[in-house]
Parts: sequence; C-alpha cells; structure tokens
Amino acid sequence: MPAAPARLVVLVSGAGTNLQALLDACQDPAYGAQVVAVGADRDGVEGLARAERAGVPTFVLRVADFATREEWDRALAARVADHDPDLVVLAGFMKLVGPAYLSVLGGRTVNTHPALSPSFPGMQGPRDALDYGVKVTGATLFVVDAGVDTGAIVAQTVVPVEDDDTVATLHERIKVAERAMLVTTVGRMAREGFRLEGRRVRLGR
Repeated sequence: MPAAPARLVVLVSGAGTNLQALLDACQDPAYGAQVVAVGADRDGVEGLARAERAGVPTFVLRVADFATREEWDRALAARVADHDPDLVVLAGFMKLVGPAYLSVLGGRTVNTHPALSPSFPGMQGPRDALDYGVKVTGATLFVVDAGVDTGAIVAQTVVPVEDDDTVATLHERIKVAERAMLVTTVGRMAREGFRLEGRRVRLGR
C-alpha cells in the first residue's frame, strides 16, 4: 500500500499565495502531502478564504484575545498539534512562535525568508540586500527555532539583483522563486522524510 500523504498545517496572516501554491500541489496524489488545517492570527484574511474554498478546516487565534503572549503561544501549539501534523508551514505568518510552541512542534515547523540566510535577517531582507549592493540574493526555507530567521537551512534559491531593481521589483521576483522552492521542498520533505543533524537538514529517511 502507498504511504499516507504527509499531514500539513499551514499558518497564514494575509493573502495566502504560498498556501494556494501548496493547495494546488496537493491536488496531485504524487505530491505526497495534504493540507489538513489552516490557521491565522487574524480574522478575515484571504488565506482563510482560500482554505475554506478548498474545503480545508480553519482556525483563528488572535494574540489580542489572550492575557499574555505566552498564553497565545501555548494555545497555538495545542491547536496545531490537534491536527497531528507531520509538518507545519508558516506561509506569510507574521508572528514569532515561542518556547511553548517550539517545545511541542519544534523540528517540524518551517518558514521562508526573502534573503539568503544568514544574510539580511528580519522584515526588510529585500531592501537590505538592495541597500548593501549585493549582486545576488534569494530566499531561504529553514526549520524554525527560537531566533529570527536563524534556523537550520532546508533549501535556498538564488535571485539575481538587476541594476534597475527597486525594492518592489526585487521582492516580487524573490517571492516567485520562494514559492517554487517552498512547493518543491515541502513535497520532498513529505515524500522522503527529513531529519536534523545539528545545523544540517537531511532529506530522506
């Protein structure tokens, strides 16, 4: 019997274009994964609507609805864990997860960053790359840890910086490359398995 598809939980904060790419990929049984739930930290975002149109269960946990950030972090960990994910994908999720979340789901949560880590961490990766004058930048898929864009690297993709680039044009090209990298690599992680060895991520069982 073929292996059951890997169970993906995707967390979003906005439009959910990366989520849509994953939902589309999961339509092919050969991809080896299924999105079993989509969560958000705010109501009314298009990412939730995309999930609902695809028939995927959704949930919302707003930080403002909890007395402390730590309580929200514990609640997020519990809600995600309820869906028994093999992999959690932060797809434009604009909140940092904390120790309570990582104690439950650390090692199986991945995120993307629009730069070639460890260069240019934080919210302004494309702008920082452009300001620094690098000739290439790109996107990184990494296993989430307690730092900001510091986790073990799963995959990277390179995007040339053109002489006439603005932050907007560069970021748009990075997002296209990032989306392709995310879909390809999550599929491999789902089909082949993966493991952490220090700062190295090994695909395959």
